[in-house]
Amino acid sequence: MAIKKFISVITALSMIILAAGCGKTAEETSEAVDPGSLTVLNTKSEVASQIEALAKQYTNETGIPVTIVNVPAGVDAQATLKGYYLSDQMPDIIACEASGFGNWDGLLVDLSDQAWVNRTDAEYTDSTYGVLGFPYTTEAIGLAYNANILLACGIDPSSITNPEALQSAFETIDSKKSELGLTAVIGYCAEPNDVGWSAGNHIFGTYIDSGLSRTDTTYIDLLNDGGKLDDERFSAFADMIGLFNQYSDPAVLTESVYNDQVANFAAGKYAFVTQGSWIGATMTGDSAADYAAAGNFEVGMLPYCFMSGQDTILTSAPSWWAIPKEANVETAKAFLEWCSEDSGQKILVEDAGFISPFTDCKYVASDPFAKVISSYISSGKTSSWHWMDMPAGLGQNGLSFAFYKFATGELDKEGFINEVKSITSEWYSKL
Repeated sequence: MAIKKFISVITALSMIILAAGCGKTAEETSEAVDPGSLTVLNTKSEVASQIEALAKQYTNETGIPVTIVNVPAGVDAQATLKGYYLSDQMPDIIACEASGFGNWDGLLVDLSDQAWVNRTDAEYTDSTYGVLGFPYTTEAIGLAYNANILLACGIDPSSITNPEALQSAFETIDSKKSELGLTAVIGYCAEPNDVGWSAGNHIFGTYIDSGLSRTDTTYIDLLNDGGKLDDERFSAFADMIGLFNQYSDPAVLTESVYNDQVANFAAGKYAFVTQGSWIGATMTGDSAADYAAAGNFEVGMLPYCFMSGQDTILTSAPSWWAIPKEANVETAKAFLEWCSEDSGQKILVEDAGFISPFTDCKYVASDPFAKVISSYISSGKTSSWHWMDMPAGLGQNGLSFAFYKFATGELDKEGFINEVKSITSEWYSKL
């Protein structure tokens, strides 16, 4: 892949520079590394303060300073990391989504021998390099809803199992907007530049996985075979997106207002919102006052049921922490082990609202979505996140623009379908 070639070139250039005497010798580098400090890249901006608290607690217990480098929402974390790599400032612990690991072939530490690996099934494993990723949470993608609003409209969420029922629910809620004080039926955002990850990755990911077993790779395999789509399935998916376009809040539909999208849902202004379980931390954090004023309503998640029989939500570790080989490796390993144990899990679960991927964790998240996700998991009604096996950037920097054009009315349904096909085929032709 082009990115791998890019990294290889970087590596080769670095070796040339070192050979020319412009870099540090191995002995000098070893002396320069401070084994008693760490830098950690955090890509979960919605819980930045909680991750800072995690670092502070680790320092309090061990005396080892930990600096958190936060990447704002919408910023390309892998591009940021490449900049750090080129400037010889790589953090000791980095964050990677599944597609991001391919950027660092052979440059990350194998963590297979770490104790925490035996207490989770959510580690990231590479067939060549071993266990490379430490999971810090489990997240879910589903159509989040305000249970109080559905109840007030006489809608049983369990009855929404097909596209006809979904459309009927939208129409019913829309007819009662005024009396319920709603701004819109749904908060759906298709803005591509800052929030492109939402439609381009997460929502497109429901086309790939909704209703499938966790090991079913039918549609990601088709996509990765030159960018192909299943016509019947994608047509039904496009109908659902058209429904979202029709009933979304126009103030967030095509604008870069992720915070408003989440805040309005927390304030009870939407019945549905197209964001995943990660918004629970905001609802009980920055938007806690609005959420309380709205009655701290119960939330739920519907499957993205654009075809009959789709009864799953999508769950996964959204990304993983990994250790570059040039990092303070042993110190970084110790930090990750600590994060998997009592003190770290208490903060990650109770404060950050993460749902623990570790089997022996005794803490339960107060996150509004924790119960919902646990119910789907215990019922075996979850699908995987195979959108993470798309080429890096395809969703956020490619597909998201098709969703945007559909939302603005520049494209109709058929135009949207053709645009997505054009984007995927062109993208794969360049790999």
